[in-house]
Amino acid sequence: MDKILEALVSSSHPLTVKRAIVKKVMEAAEKEVTEEQCQALYHLTTRLILLGEDAFQRQVGLQVQEAYARYHRDEFARFFSKECVLGLLQQGYGSLDCRDPAILDFLHGSLRLLISCPAVLELAPLLQTEVLRIICERPEPATCAKLATILTDFPQCVPREKAGVLFCQQLVRTFAYFHCPATEERELREYVTQVTRVSVLLQGIWKAEPATLLPSLQEVFAIISSTDPSFEPSIALACLVQHIPLQMITVLIKSLTTDQNVKDASMTQALCRMIDWLSWPLANHVDTWVIALLKGLAAVQKFTILIDVTLLKIEQVLSDFSILISVVPHIVPLVKSLKNDGLPNSKTFLLQFAELVHCMMYQYSGFPDLYDNILESIKELPKPNEEKIKFVLNQSAWTSQSNSFASGLLKITGKSETGKTGLVNLGNTCYMNSIIQILFMATDFRRHVMSLHLNGCNTLMKKLQLLFAFLAHTQRAAYSPRSFLEVSRPPWFTAGSQQDCSEYLRFLLDRLHEEEKTLSALQVTSPKPEPATTSAETLQAAASQPVADMPSHPDPVAANGDGRTLVERMFGGRLSTAIRCLQCHSLSEKEEPFTDLSLAFCPSMSKCHGPTDEHKSSSSVGPCQGAVNGGSESSEGSVKEGAGTRMERPVVEPTLSAPDLVDYFLAPEILENENCYFCERCASLQRAKKVMQVVVAPEYLILTLLRFSYDATCHVRRKILDNVGIPLHMSLPLRQYGISASSSSSAAATSSSSDSPDSGENLAKKLKPSQMEDGMMENRINSETHDSDSEMLSVPYVLSSVVVHSGMSSESGHYYSYGRNVSSTDGYVAHPCPKTLESSSLSESSTDTHEEMGCAEHKSMDWFLFNDSRVSFTNFESLQNVTSRFPKDTAYVLIYRKQEVSGQPSNSGPVVNGSRLSGEPPLQKELMDAITKDNKLFLQEQELNARARALQATSASCSFRPNGSDDNDPPGSCGPSGGGGGGGFNTISRLVF
Repeated sequence: MDKILEALVSSSHPLTVKRAIVKKVMEAAEKEVTEEQCQALYHLTTRLILLGEDAFQRQVGLQVQEAYARYHRDEFARFFSKECVLGLLQQGYGSLDCRDPAILDFLHGSLRLLISCPAVLELAPLLQTEVLRIICERPEPATCAKLATILTDFPQCVPREKAGVLFCQQLVRTFAYFHCPATEERELREYVTQVTRVSVLLQGIWKAEPATLLPSLQEVFAIISSTDPSFEPSIALACLVQHIPLQMITVLIKSLTTDQNVKDASMTQALCRMIDWLSWPLANHVDTWVIALLKGLAAVQKFTILIDVTLLKIEQVLSDFSILISVVPHIVPLVKSLKNDGLPNSKTFLLQFAELVHCMMYQYSGFPDLYDNILESIKELPKPNEEKIKFVLNQSAWTSQSNSFASGLLKITGKSETGKTGLVNLGNTCYMNSIIQILFMATDFRRHVMSLHLNGCNTLMKKLQLLFAFLAHTQRAAYSPRSFLEVSRPPWFTAGSQQDCSEYLRFLLDRLHEEEKTLSALQVTSPKPEPATTSAETLQAAASQPVADMPSHPDPVAANGDGRTLVERMFGGRLSTAIRCLQCHSLSEKEEPFTDLSLAFCPSMSKCHGPTDEHKSSSSVGPCQGAVNGGSESSEGSVKEGAGTRMERPVVEPTLSAPDLVDYFLAPEILENENCYFCERCASLQRAKKVMQVVVAPEYLILTLLRFSYDATCHVRRKILDNVGIPLHMSLPLRQYGISASSSSSAAATSSSSDSPDSGENLAKKLKPSQMEDGMMENRINSETHDSDSEMLSVPYVLSSVVVHSGMSSESGHYYSYGRNVSSTDGYVAHPCPKTLESSSLSESSTDTHEEMGCAEHKSMDWFLFNDSRVSFTNFESLQNVTSRFPKDTAYVLIYRKQEVSGQPSNSGPVVNGSRLSGEPPLQKELMDAITKDNKLFLQEQELNARARALQATSASCSFRPNGSDDNDPPGSCGPSGGGGGGGFNTISRLVF
C-alpha cells in the first residue's frame, strides 16, 4: 500500500484522480493491515508531512496517517516511540533542523492521535526534560508559542516540582528575549498572538502549581531591575502582569520596597521599565501595579527613586497635560448634577470637589479658555486661599505618604476648529512658540516676510519664511519648529531650560536686522554681480556671523528704497533723550533706535510685590534694557527711583494700565545730588532735567512690562503680579519737528542690542552721566527756539497681540499668547493732534475716545489663544480679565499696530511688481513644494496611526498607551507645577517639562 501511495503522489495524474485513489487508500485502513504495512505507511506519511514537495503531498500525508492511526493505534504508538520523539527533538528530520516549527507541529499532531492512549504518559517524562532543555536555549517566539500550545493541550508534559519552578523561571527569562523587529501589520499581529500563547501557558502553570508563582515573579524583577547597559528586556514581559493575582499586590510590594538587598538604581530601572510596559497592547493591570509600587516607595520614604523616575518618565506618562484634558470636560456636568441632587452628602462632596478643582487650576495654570466655564459653574462655592491650595498640593508631592495618581492621554488628531496651527513644545520652548505666534499674527510683517524672494539661501529670514508658510498651510494640528529653534536660539540660552520670551524676541529681531544689512552690504560691494550669484554658502556664512562683527552701515539698495531693513520698517522707532542744564539752560540731546519699550512699574504699585532697591534709577532708562533672563539684573523690574532723584511724573492710580506705564516711562526727571549732570558749558556738575520722547513711531509698537524685580536679600527674581489694564486702543505721544518731521520718519533704525547677555547693562552704562558724552549727538540750542520748532502728535495704535506669563517667578512658568489679524487700516484714521512739548504723557480722554470708537467694531473680531499645540477661539474680554480670574497669569509682552494717520504715508503692505498687496501674497513654488511634501508625509502618518488603532481594537482587553515623544503634543505648561507657580513639588520646581 505504501508503494502505491508513494507512486501516486509523485505521478503526473490529475488531482481529481489522485484524490480518488487516496480516498480508496484511506478506506482500506478500516480493514486488517499487517504491522509491517502500517509501519511502512507511517514512515511514508511522516516523510510526506515533513518533507512534502507541495501542499497536496503534505495534506495526503496528514490524512492517511490520521486514518491509519485511528484504526491501528497500537501500531502507531509503537512507531511514535521515545526514540522517534528524541530523534525529532534533538536531531531533526532529514533536512529539517530540530528547531523547525514543522517538527513541533508534527509532534503536536502525533500526540493528539494518541490522546487517550497510555503511550502519552510514557512519553511525558521524556517531553518534560526536552521542553526544559529547549526553553533554556532561548528559542524564538514562534518556537515558544508552538511549545506552549503542546503543553497547554498536554499538561502532563509540563515539568513538575523543582523542574517546574526552573521551567517557569527559564520561560520568563526567555520572554525577556522576545524582541519584535517586525514592521508589517500582519507580522505584528502574529507576534502578539505568539506572546499571548506563552503567557497563557504560564498562567495555567501558576494556577496548577502555586509554588511556581513567586519564583517566577522574582525572576521578572531580576530581569527588569538589571542595570546592564548591554541588555534591554523585551516589553513583552508586560503581558505577564495581567495573570498575577491582584490579591498579591500588598504582599509583593511590601516585600520589594523593604528588601535591603534591592539597590535604589535597580528599583529605579525596574519602575521605569514597568512604565514602558504601558505601551504594550495587552497591558492589563500594569497601571495598577505601577501605582501600587509608587505608593509603596513613598510609604517607606524612598523619595530619591520617585524623583528620578519622575524626571525620566513624566513626559511619557503625562504627555500633553493629560490629567487636565481628561478631567476638564466632565467637571461642569458633574457640578450641575451635584447641585441638582439636593442630598446632604452631595453638598459636602461638592465643596470638597470645588476645592480640588481650584487646586487643579492652580497647579496647571495657563489655560483660561479651558477654565472659564468651570469658574462660572463654581463661582458660588467657597474658594480656598493660596496657603490651603499649596497644602493640598503638597499632599500629592513625593515627600508625602498620602499620594494620589491619575492617568490619561490626549491625542490631537485634527486641526483646530480655528484653522490656525499650533507649535509643538520641544522641551521648555513655550517662550519661542509664543513669540513666533505673535509675529505671525502681525499681519503686515507676515505679508512682508512671505513676499520676500529668498530662493537658494539658508538665512534666518528664509527659515522664518518657511515657518510662517507652514503655520499658514500645513494640515498638521501642530507644527514642530525644531529647525527654526536650532538657528534662532541665542547662544547663551541653555537647551531645554526655561528662558525669557522678551529676550528671545529682541535677539531674533536683531539677528534678522543685522543679517539683512550684511547681505545687502555684500551685494553692494560685489562688482556687478549676476542675478542670484550669491551662493547659499555665502548667505549662510553671513547669517551665522556674530552680530558684533557684522558691518553696521545701512544698505542703500533696500527693498523700499530708503535703506532700512524689514525689521526697521516694521518694528523700528527712535527715542530722544534730552538733558537740559538748569543753570545755563544748554541742551544735550541724543537719539537711539529701539524695537521695544521696557516699561517699569511705579514704586508705589510694585513695592508690595518685591524689593525696590533695584528699581530704575536715572541711569537705567534705555529703551532696550531689562531682559528677564540673561540681561542686567539691575535693570529688571526697575522704576525711576534712586538716591537724590526727584521725579516729575503723572500720579498713578491703584489700577494701572499700559498707557500709565508708558506715561511713567516718558515722564521727565530731575538729576540732582549724587546724580547731578556734568555740563560742559558750566564745566561742573549741575542740576539738570532729563526728558525722553519718541521721535519716530514704529509700525508695530512692542511694550515689555518689567515684571521681574531682583530681591538682593534672597538673591532671587520676584514677579510683580499687578493687574495691568490692556486697552484695545491707545495713543503714543510723538515729538515732531516742523522742519524735519518727514526726514526723521525715514531715518528710523532698529534696536542696537547685541547678542550677549549683558546688552541691557551695556546700554544702561551708556546713559550714565559720566559717559553721557560718548557717542552722543549734541545739539546746544536755545530752549525757546527748541520748543517752538516742535509739536506733539498722538499716534494711534490698536492692540494686535499679547504674550501672557503664567507663574510666580522668571525661572519657571509658562508662556501663551493672544493674537488677532490686524493691519494698519483696521480701526479708524486719526488726525494729527498738536500738543506742547511739556505734554509728553498720554491723554486719557484721547484714549477713552479711541476705546469708544473702536470697541464696538473690534469686539466682534476673532481673537485666538495660542498655547503651544493648542489653538482656540477667545475674545478680548477674556484677555482683559485673565489676571483677575487667574492671578498668576499676567500680560508680559504687548504688540500694538499703528493706525493710518491722515497726511502720512502708509507702510501697511508689501510691494510686489510695483503694486502694494492688501491681502496675503502668493505662495512661492519652493515653499509650496516643501509644504506639499510634508502634507503627504502627514497623511502617511495618519494612515499608519489608523492601522495601529485597528490593531489595538482587535484585542478585547486592549488598553494601549503610546509612548510619548518630542513630536507628540507637548505638555501644555512648562513646569512640574503646571504653570510653574508653586504647585508643591519643591524638590524639582526649577525644572520645566
